[in-house]
Amino acid sequence: MKTAFITGITGQDGSFLAEFLLAKGYVVHGLIRRASTFNTGRIDRIYVDSHNREARLFLHYGDLTDGGGLRRLMDQIRPDEIYNLAAQSHVRVSFDEPEFTTDVVALGTLRVLEALRNAVEALGKPIRFYQAGSSEMFGAAPPPQNEHTPFYPRSPYAVSKVAAHWYAVNYREAYGLFIANGILFNHESERRGETFVTRKITRALTRIHMGRQNKLYLGNLDARRDWGYAGDYVRAMWQMLQQKQPDDYVVATGESRSVGEFLDCASALLGLDWKKVVEFDPRYLRPTEVDFLQGDASKARETLGWRPEVSFEELVRRMVEYDLELARQETLLVRAGHRPEATGASRE
Repeated sequence: MKTAFITGITGQDGSFLAEFLLAKGYVVHGLIRRASTFNTGRIDRIYVDSHNREARLFLHYGDLTDGGGLRRLMDQIRPDEIYNLAAQSHVRVSFDEPEFTTDVVALGTLRVLEALRNAVEALGKPIRFYQAGSSEMFGAAPPPQNEHTPFYPRSPYAVSKVAAHWYAVNYREAYGLFIANGILFNHESERRGETFVTRKITRALTRIHMGRQNKLYLGNLDARRDWGYAGDYVRAMWQMLQQKQPDDYVVATGESRSVGEFLDCASALLGLDWKKVVEFDPRYLRPTEVDFLQGDASKARETLGWRPEVSFEELVRRMVEYDLELARQETLLVRAGHRPEATGASRE
């Protein structure tokens, strides 16, 4: 029975990956940040009390800014595989908090790599490591982008991810460690955070459909992204660590659509005309924009045998149906006299 350690387990990707690995018989350990409120909603469905002898999912408090804590956890968990997914991953926010973003995304990765190196030496066992890259690293590089495309990052987040990528390559080459970089293009789901544009759209449009919201404020509607389903992408992460040799892989659908096209697809499912309810707000523009991302995942298809299973249209449908149910529940609570907590969608 293999043991996996996931940083960022409470995020979208972490929750899908934990489910995937548990289904394959793994024991899964996850890193979570201490907070005054519960922040494990995405993994509650798979969590079993650790006192239960059948439990195979265990959570540990920690942070990528604490290198000593990471090393202690490695010694305790003795993982076979590590998936480094934790990050301050909101691109626009990275312009407002560049130092924090760098500390977590770039230096945080370096701390995890140091903990990995120490663990391999101390435990005397091989440990396979996955580093979560991002298509944002390509930035202004012309599409389609693949493993040979030069990076041209356009945000503090993207610059930090580039640094993390090269730290991973350096540790792989300097110490002979099994480290794979996954350069994943945008992947969404019903578990996406509500401040990310796709979930912001589906959350807001469904609330507008139910009469719970009047307007949706957005920035650049012409930006183009290669959108896939997060559940498909975590499968690629695992496949990278099952290869004989570590390598770097682009994971993408190969199709690109604009934010406006995402709005078209989502609003059509609800019978709305989004142009009547969406308004422009310059606050959501980035100081330096990424205009066009479209991945070439030929290497992942040929080497890993990976292919996306969920289409763009199906992805949007799943997100809309999920958020429509949330909007219905919210409406019922209001009618019953309850005041639901404000969501990211309702605050915008």
